[in-house]
Amino acid sequence: MINDVWAPTAKATITEFARAVGRPAASYEELWRWSVAETAEFWSAVAGFCEMAWDTPPDAVTDGAPMPETRWFPGGRLNYAAQVFRTPRTGAAVVGHDETGISQTLTWVELEAQVAGLAATLAGLGVRAGDRVVGYLPDRPEAIVAFLATASLGAVWAGCGTDLAGDAAIARLAQLAPAVLVAASGHHHRGHWIDRTGDVVALREGLPDLRATVLVGDGHLTDGIAWAQAVSLPAGRVAPVPVPAEHPLWVLFTSGTTGPPKGIVHGHAGVVIEHLKTLSLHLDLEAGDQFFWYTTLNWMMWNIRAGGLLRGATVHCFDGAPVAGALWQVAERGRVTHFGISPGYLSASRDAGLHPAEDFDLAALRVVGCTGSVLTAPLHRWVAGELGPEVLVGSTTGGTDVVSGFAGSVPTVPIRAGEIAVRCLGVDFHAWSPEREPLIDEVGELVVTSPMPSMPLGFRDDPDGSRYRGAYFEEFPAVWRHGDWVTVTGRGSVIVHGRSDATLNRHGIRMGSADICQAAEDLPEISEALVVGIEEPDGGYWMPMFVTLTGGRHLDEELATAVRAAVRDRVSPRHVPDEVIQAPGIPHTRTGKKLEVPVKNILRGFTGAVGKDAVDRPELLEFYRRTGEDRRRTR
Repeated sequence: MINDVWAPTAKATITEFARAVGRPAASYEELWRWSVAETAEFWSAVAGFCEMAWDTPPDAVTDGAPMPETRWFPGGRLNYAAQVFRTPRTGAAVVGHDETGISQTLTWVELEAQVAGLAATLAGLGVRAGDRVVGYLPDRPEAIVAFLATASLGAVWAGCGTDLAGDAAIARLAQLAPAVLVAASGHHHRGHWIDRTGDVVALREGLPDLRATVLVGDGHLTDGIAWAQAVSLPAGRVAPVPVPAEHPLWVLFTSGTTGPPKGIVHGHAGVVIEHLKTLSLHLDLEAGDQFFWYTTLNWMMWNIRAGGLLRGATVHCFDGAPVAGALWQVAERGRVTHFGISPGYLSASRDAGLHPAEDFDLAALRVVGCTGSVLTAPLHRWVAGELGPEVLVGSTTGGTDVVSGFAGSVPTVPIRAGEIAVRCLGVDFHAWSPEREPLIDEVGELVVTSPMPSMPLGFRDDPDGSRYRGAYFEEFPAVWRHGDWVTVTGRGSVIVHGRSDATLNRHGIRMGSADICQAAEDLPEISEALVVGIEEPDGGYWMPMFVTLTGGRHLDEELATAVRAAVRDRVSPRHVPDEVIQAPGIPHTRTGKKLEVPVKNILRGFTGAVGKDAVDRPELLEFYRRTGEDRRRTR
């Protein structure tokens, strides 16, 4: 079986970068080692190569303090919006799609005019540097305009998608005591208009410090400033307010699957330089490229995709449901060159019998990025085979925590199916043993042993930093522990095995859940699997596997035996599930990650194990609650 799904090319932005830093003959691994050993030299080189728009250059790259006290670019001043509008550009800047086609296009001139107009409106409402502006919006161009206008003033942005109900949006946005809300009356979903008027009313009532609401789109709300009026002030060009390098840019919220959503604060300089590096050197995104990643405002990929404007690319938005074919249609209509999707969408495309390169005109496509959950080897081979050898299909892993990637791809390195090709430049990524030893070709904890510019400034409402330190630095002091099981191979690639807090510890042998699920999911009858391990009061250990089946099939003993055999033969005889249970569905976060820990807690009978607003299909939770109840009753 052929495992390589991408043959490297020598012509890429990263090749130009290696030449610019005097390392034209360096292998990628050599370039990576330099990037993490010589932090100041590397990040200075990125800033110069990507023409970072400093208002006041920094005195140094860092202050030399260890994590998590490291301070980046002391003395430097800049603004995210200044980087976006650094150079006058022509053509389309932002394209909005909905379920019926292209709904809106903003040229670079129009984008700047709207950003300047909205910034003037916000300033007229008294919004100043450090104030908060929040959005409750679908994935439309107005959301990008609102973010850039906020950033240009040095105010702090936070967004929630209208796919979240009003109560869920309040749980996030009320933490910020915002001055202004930008809200839409609804969004498109599977051919229907979902009216969120009532949720906007509830949200406004839950934000007592609001000075004004800017209303996007047609709706029943009139108590606010209409969008057309808000962006129409003749402000001319954007005049960004220079702010210190670590001035807050935005607040991103965790999913809230294991407790109240945490607000993670990132700064201007760290985000700008990290996104310039990622988009330029890893995704090979250039000015004039067409960049679409399916996302909502709840997911950090919205922020990374907005970063395409930092590179002069055209950013594509989509207000609609990701039904089979819909996202490929966006890629076709937009002549998309860089397309981001989740393994779940790829799996749905395959199961629907789609042949993307045959069914859609994807001639412009060069790069497909995939994140949100593990991209299995069979699915990786399928999509790479469908799109052909000219399209790089690369998986990545990262997080909201750093609003970037830890490991990803580059065009100059081969990609093996089911693996992530490289550790990202500037990310001192390792798999560690409990004894803090780096492991090669063995499963270990994902750690980052040197600081990254986009690590959080901190959490909201965490004045002494104790929650922040406890989240990442408790187990290994001064080292970032992310909470994933990973393998770094001898080739320098990465395999993600699942969350370390969802580890299966059977007979004292620890195993990541993703390996076990993949063995089951490779069977043609299994659509998706979820396995958890539950410590029981009498000292027992129950390890059920929940499966959904393809083509209307039903689970029988023959198929359950085949699942157990696949796990036994391909993974570990110690980790064969105790039961194989057919489920009506596998619940995920709204970004596509399986809810392993919350499902485990629900099965154990813990109340409040997960907030329903954090789940793609909250109705499924009742099935797992009943299953856990039955287990406890019959033991």
